Amino acid sequence: MWALVINPTAGSGKGATVGSYVASFLSNRKIEHEIVSGNSAVSLSNHLANFIAKYPLCEGVIAVGGDGLAHVVLQKTTPAQIPLAVIPAGTGNDFVRTLGWSLSDLEPYLDQIVSTKARLMDLGLVDREWFGAILSTGFDSIVNERANTMHWPKGPNKYNLAIAIELPGFKPRQYEITLDDRIIKTQAMLIAISNGRSYGGGMLVCPQADIHDGLFDVMILHTISKIEFLKVFPRVFKGTHISHPAVEIVRSKRVSIKADAVAYADGERIGSLPLTAECISEAMQTWIP
Repeated sequence: MWALVINPTAGSGKGATVGSYVASFLSNRKIEHEIVSGNSAVSLSNHLANFIAKYPLCEGVIAVGGDGLAHVVLQKTTPAQIPLAVIPAGTGNDFVRTLGWSLSDLEPYLDQIVSTKARLMDLGLVDREWFGAILSTGFDSIVNERANTMHWPKGPNKYNLAIAIELPGFKPRQYEITLDDRIIKTQAMLIAISNGRSYGGGMLVCPQADIHDGLFDVMILHTISKIEFLKVFPRVFKGTHISHPAVEIVRSKRVSIKADAVAYADGERIGSLPLTAECISEAMQTWIP
């Protein structure tokens, strides 16, 4: 038995379309499954918990949606050690990018899910909450706070507009970052604690991050002018920003941060700092090409 978890509103309705496609794929191959959904993240999480209680030895969970759905579902599948596959149907889909699957050609992905065993990958754990891709604080979290209050525009343009609104008044924060081997005290514009390589719909903030090395890549963007920030920002989509002298990348299994700031993980609000995150080796079972 499989759980097919669908967020029908993901990607402005793409979740419903892709969810129907995956359901048909499973039905055509006579693969037993049960559809799990909900009208909110809380109700969906509760329904999934009920499914897992009913089928503790189920073959896996297939989640159709974006990074937000992936974040909700892995809170249940990881403690239960149930394999999780995420089918991209959201706006950013950075969890699927982290795994290395195509965002458009779904059939090879689905074929592998139903015919092969899942493999192990690392996850981040921040104050008892799991995350798959990136935990961040600083300017991008402030932008997320703004974007979450906006009803227009839809998709990535909402994030771009929030940047334009927040950047003029943004001021770097003072951070204390405790790593495995040292403490860094610095003013910074943005800090990303990366298990995966990208966030924000393909921003390669830590292009060399590895989901199998047991370590976070921690990207620190030290203070630069706003004009320089606008010059550097587009480079993040190719990962070439890491050569900028204001960008520092370090590796650590455990990271603690103190600051007057908020943090987001996988695009979901974690809350105010301070926080401590740890990279947990081989915490999750999933399918990797």
